[in-house]
Amino acid sequence: MLIFGGLPLFFMELALGQYHRNGCLTVWKRICPMLKGIGYAICIIDLYMAMYYNTILAWSVYYLVASFRSELPWTTCDNEWNTANCTLTANVHNATDKSLTVSPAQEFFNKEVLEVDKSSGLGDLGPVKGSLALCLFSVFILVYFSLWKGVKSTGKAVWVTALMPYVVLIILLVRGVTLPGATNGILYYLTPRFQMLDKPKVWVDAATQIFFSLGPGFGTLLALASYNKFNNNCYRDAILTSSINCLTSFLAGFVIFSVLGYMAHVQSKPISELGQEGPGLVFTVYPEAIATMTGSVFWSIIFFLMLITLGLDSTFGGLEAMITGLCDEYPKLFGRHREIFVLFLLVFIYVCALPTTTYGGMHIVNLLNVFGTGNPILFIVFVEATAVCWFYGAERFADDIEKMLGFRPGRFWIACWKYISPTFIFVLFVCSFAFNDGSDSLNLPGWGVVLGWALTCSSIVCIPLYIMYMFIVTSGSFRERIKTMIKPEDFVPPHLSQVNSYGTHV
Repeated sequence: MLIFGGLPLFFMELALGQYHRNGCLTVWKRICPMLKGIGYAICIIDLYMAMYYNTILAWSVYYLVASFRSELPWTTCDNEWNTANCTLTANVHNATDKSLTVSPAQEFFNKEVLEVDKSSGLGDLGPVKGSLALCLFSVFILVYFSLWKGVKSTGKAVWVTALMPYVVLIILLVRGVTLPGATNGILYYLTPRFQMLDKPKVWVDAATQIFFSLGPGFGTLLALASYNKFNNNCYRDAILTSSINCLTSFLAGFVIFSVLGYMAHVQSKPISELGQEGPGLVFTVYPEAIATMTGSVFWSIIFFLMLITLGLDSTFGGLEAMITGLCDEYPKLFGRHREIFVLFLLVFIYVCALPTTTYGGMHIVNLLNVFGTGNPILFIVFVEATAVCWFYGAERFADDIEKMLGFRPGRFWIACWKYISPTFIFVLFVCSFAFNDGSDSLNLPGWGVVLGWALTCSSIVCIPLYIMYMFIVTSGSFRERIKTMIKPEDFVPPHLSQVNSYGTHV
């Protein structure tokens, strides 16, 4: 998925943003005007992502604050939120019925942080939990002061949020590999299971991981590349950045599975029984392992600091994509007073995100993750590749890259843009509908499934709606309208970076 999907599209978006110097809305007027709905779809996806992703960061803030005490609160079963089933990690293998045992880390996450037991499901969310709402507010404060001045302020923040996780990862890796059982965990991580390749879900998950990790389809690359100098070597940037990205993920796997091997050793159970996806791994399994280590408070603090800095990088990118797109498309309305616009936008997103801080907020987070961003992003990327390589033209796009870089992309890139990547992604999108809608794993009621697909369609529908809108407002015969709708806008690219002091385009 990296070679034939992620990397070609990563390079494509970098080149598009750098050449046309616009965000996710305005750039499509210069590529294929009738597909400007792609930009609006991207803004909606980024909005959904900001609503739930910052809440996950708020959970990390909650854990970070809870870690500043002499003993981690999920170390014992003596707290007011613990139940009779709470069993310390070291005593799990002595329990008569292991299926009834619950670790203190799991009860801390479910009964103290989320208090999800006070909600019966998506239809009974309960009130907003004040402490989580306060943690979420602190996240938005950090985000605002990193985004309000544009790429210049974001760039300064990224020096910390991008470099600090590497320091922490290396520290955690050194600690992890010295734990008993770590070798078994690493071997489990590195041993392939080829029989899993016949499952469509594995391919869809791989594509989603690559797109979430590299960022094509979210508008982030378009937005950030639009501030590059015209002759910047975006080809080198694409190769280098995507390689570092995937190597970082590979390194993080050693950090995670060395600790999982240690947990399996302590609990005397197979590693496969420990593995959990998503929040369960980050907020239950890993904190449980940290609690058994010497100096657990220190390890907990640096682990959750790492999570927060990693998450802030991602939320910076998604929000900057939306902000740049709207400021470029509506400069008089939003671009002149960026600080005020960003303030009102973040206040709006914070209010929309408050339901995720209720007792049943976890259900909304899962719904937005699966239906709001996971499924539609594949379709958005497919339409992007089609717009660039079939309406605008792969050869014309290659000419644009040659003007910037002085050399023409090879046949591999053009073949991927025209045939391989769109076909691959479209098949995966169909599979995501047919085999992996996510409703079974989320235990949604019937109306919840309908709500989920409404979230998916709310972004995708922007594309056909804008096509219909443009067809109506365009004058001429049917053939003349279609010709106007697909004709790229005449454009002479600037050869100097034109960015004002607010980080918006001139």
